[in-house]
Amino acid sequence: MSLSPQPPDLISVIIPTLDEADNIGPLLEDVFRARGVEVIVVDGGSRDQTAEVARKQGALVITGGPPGRALQMNQGAAAARGRLLFFLHADSRLPKGFDDLIRRALAVDDAAAGAFRLHIDAPGAKLRFVEFWANLRSRALGMPYGDQGLVIGSDHFKHLGGFPILPIMEDFEMVRRLRARGRIVILPAAIRTSARRWLNLGVGRTTLINQAIVLAYLVGVPPQRLARLYRRSRGLG
Repeated sequence: MSLSPQPPDLISVIIPTLDEADNIGPLLEDVFRARGVEVIVVDGGSRDQTAEVARKQGALVITGGPPGRALQMNQGAAAARGRLLFFLHADSRLPKGFDDLIRRALAVDDAAAGAFRLHIDAPGAKLRFVEFWANLRSRALGMPYGDQGLVIGSDHFKHLGGFPILPIMEDFEMVRRLRARGRIVILPAAIRTSARRWLNLGVGRTTLINQAIVLAYLVGVPPQRLARLYRRSRGLG
């Protein structure tokens, strides 16, 4: 029996996970409502039922590789068949019609990558302020972050050798490199991301930590040191 050919506009959705059993199910429901998608979940050693939930819903699940977001995303990309690679955080929720929005946005000749607008999934004026500046930064500077969902053309991804193997800031550095290859398109719809990392430490403190990490990276502080500082700031050892 011959395999049916894949559609030329196949989108490969790649989701790195670690202990995301509560979030992966709703996200996969969003993804599988779309047409012409494949889903690859790359698990970094979850101690909960993340992998089982993802398999049950129809995702290809890759386990046993080295943990680390950059390594996991590159491993997923190596198994992907789509012309468009869509990298998602597991605690995201997608807008309806996200697949058509992606295809239209990345069909532009000078587009190297794209991302959605950010919406943090909780009420509060402080969070609306964070969204405002994140979306302004994305549009004005062409610098979205990973929690906005990064869509990358597979040819650009391969040319750059995948995500740089960094313990932190891998999405930031990847977008910097992509900007040299073409335009970063900001899609008109918003992706919803969990507010948990802002609420755990407080919106002000989380925002200050995030901006300090970015500035330190830009002035040359080694990523390994930044990763240690980030973990300590969040009480993770």
